[in-house]
Amino acid sequence: MDLNHGKCWNSPKDSWKNILLLAYQSLGVVYGDLSISPLYVYKSTFAEDIQHSDTNEEIYGALSFVFWTLTLIPLFKYVFIVLRADDNGEGGTFALYSLICRHAKVSLLPNRQLADESLSTYKLEHPPESKSSSKVKLMLEKYKALHTALLILVLLGTCMVIGDGLLTPVISDSLSNLSYQHLKFLPIADAVIPITCFILVCLFALQHYGTHRVGFFFAPIVLTWLLCISVLGLYNIFRWNRNVYQALSPYYMFKFLKKTRISGWMSLGGILLCITGSEAMFADLGHFSYAAIQIAFTFLVYPALILAYMGQAAYLSHHHQSAYQISFYVSVPDCVRWPVLVVAILASVVGSQAIISGTFSIINQSQSLGCFPRVKVVHTSEKIHGQIYIPEINWILMILCIAVTIGFRDTKHMGNASGLAVMTVMLVTTCLTSLAIILCWHKPPIVALLFLIFFGSIELLYFSASLTKFTEGAWLPILLALFLMTIMFVWHYATIKKYEYDLHNKVSLEWLLALGPSLGIARVPGIGLVFTDLTSGIPANFSRFVTNLPAFHRILVFVCVKSVPVPFVPPAERYLVGRVGPAAHRSYRCIVRYGYRDVHQDIDSFESELVDKLADFVKYDWCQAHGANPGIEDDFSRSNESSECRLAVIGTVAFSGAPAYEIQETVGPASVSVDFPTVESITDVTEMEPMGPLERRVRFAIDEESEADNSQLEIEMQLREELEDLYQAQQAGTAFILGHSHVRAKQGSSVFKRVAINFAYNFLRRNCRGPDVVLKVPPVSLLEVGMVYVV
Repeated sequence: MDLNHGKCWNSPKDSWKNILLLAYQSLGVVYGDLSISPLYVYKSTFAEDIQHSDTNEEIYGALSFVFWTLTLIPLFKYVFIVLRADDNGEGGTFALYSLICRHAKVSLLPNRQLADESLSTYKLEHPPESKSSSKVKLMLEKYKALHTALLILVLLGTCMVIGDGLLTPVISDSLSNLSYQHLKFLPIADAVIPITCFILVCLFALQHYGTHRVGFFFAPIVLTWLLCISVLGLYNIFRWNRNVYQALSPYYMFKFLKKTRISGWMSLGGILLCITGSEAMFADLGHFSYAAIQIAFTFLVYPALILAYMGQAAYLSHHHQSAYQISFYVSVPDCVRWPVLVVAILASVVGSQAIISGTFSIINQSQSLGCFPRVKVVHTSEKIHGQIYIPEINWILMILCIAVTIGFRDTKHMGNASGLAVMTVMLVTTCLTSLAIILCWHKPPIVALLFLIFFGSIELLYFSASLTKFTEGAWLPILLALFLMTIMFVWHYATIKKYEYDLHNKVSLEWLLALGPSLGIARVPGIGLVFTDLTSGIPANFSRFVTNLPAFHRILVFVCVKSVPVPFVPPAERYLVGRVGPAAHRSYRCIVRYGYRDVHQDIDSFESELVDKLADFVKYDWCQAHGANPGIEDDFSRSNESSECRLAVIGTVAFSGAPAYEIQETVGPASVSVDFPTVESITDVTEMEPMGPLERRVRFAIDEESEADNSQLEIEMQLREELEDLYQAQQAGTAFILGHSHVRAKQGSSVFKRVAINFAYNFLRRNCRGPDVVLKVPPVSLLEVGMVYVV
């Protein structure tokens, strides 16, 4: 299997040519927002708080702040440190969270299994854990309150990314160009708002074409813009002030703050706009690659931005204009001003793409990890699985962007709001990366503490400056984050409560085996797929189904489609298959595992593949139970009592010219949900790689062409009969049995819980996509079982 599944840059077929191609595409998707920051940084910095004087101390100080901020945050922090904390090639807040959850038992996600920890994409190879880092891990795992606090921190960062996705298209689009004062006499000045709204509609209408096509379309624009500002920067440096490089000294930052004092500190809210879009490098990592993003930023974007800011500062050092006149365009020679304006408007439109793509990625991750209502995810690339499009989010963002454009009408307020959202996301990323340094990289805690203090102090300085602008627009991302966090936390809380209810109300295997003609229960032709979140036991919705309709299908399969906190699950490790009861009962359990970036199959291909996996399992099970294969020890005996506790990984990897299977057993049962207090009594011993001395792993291949021994004829007939029953049932048709749930809080619950469950969650459940739509179940084959969950 390909252990680098989803890492398009690590596969053998990729070369430097492909990496450079991805780097080129990333210009149009990742760096659009970051590259247009020279349009408004100096204007926002000198807007009201400070003035540009004849001594040039203010402009030199601002340039020094911009240089060191760009160097320390995007270059050192993101490109060289944070991007390495990827989750098998995926980036973003939730990718960091899932990475931490795999190295420490802090996840609140239900239906976890020990078998999930044996996935090839579950853990990365790292140095051995040190004693100090293990102490941090033990403390973090010990207190449940820390698990909840970590989830809230992640939700805060996620919501601020979404908030930035709302604000960036507005501030990056033509409103940031056409509203400049030097255009006030042009006829189009009065049409700024309608033109901006039209551009926003066109931008969001392009999203369904996918990141690949949009990147190719936008990349030439951003490349042209970067070359343009580089040339302009060099021109202004050599034309006006060749000594402007002296301002790169940190000494000028000290002089800037010493002279301007409180006003200079408040003006940092404008300087921080030079790094808006930096988080997109991490959020959009799955769309491209670490190498591609690193090459594009280090060798093109970063030098171009530094030259642009130095050029503007060189021009302004010889033109002591008021803040009213400070603008990017005043440093552009008159002969090229209009061509530059056209390229700038196009680049501003492109600037929105980075955060829109990042918003799609992070919502998809949060949905897969049970923290967001179900939405439709469209994968737009067959080669790069991280490139996705979410229609509902796309159109909601478009409507909200237009509303903000019409409501605010002031780029300064929009910049304040965007700056606060950006710094909050960066602070959250810094905190999570510090944990990853200890838990995932196994570095000494002092290294993580130094990382947290150094970068956290810089970001806190900018965050405090942004927070002072609360009444001037910064309230918007805070309000939006509170609203989104409420939705996400309520959905996650209700999801866990529903799982606990299913767990406590499941029925026993003996009850299922007792169903028969004596109780008036009939077996009808066909396959019945009972979907449940449980990984063991008989779900309550099936008992409700049999109670109301005293019949079930000849082939019964309990299917659990679950998300695992990894970006990808290799196809060979996706299916866990086992029996429910004896072979004669024709009942099976199938756990289908997907990562948060995996493409879910269409129901037709899923149904046929599931039948193939069941057939492979039947062949394997008869062989291993009766010792037909010499690679299986005699103590591999099958019993009705233990068949529920043993599942096999049915893969697709050829081994010795025949289907390959892997199984591993333990002597004693293990908990389904690690450190989840409500499910400690459930047993599941399915695993895929050794985790203790009591476990063993057997890999074998079934030779279908070998001649059966005379003593095996009866066994072969039973095997053939079971396979015939399976294929006949497939021909008869498949029914999909899903629960149609209504959740209600228990009597005596707190007011908060009643509001969250009875109103908020049920409203979200009714107005988002149902499980039948997500699973793409055809309505003609759907059987819904009404269930009331009292949690």
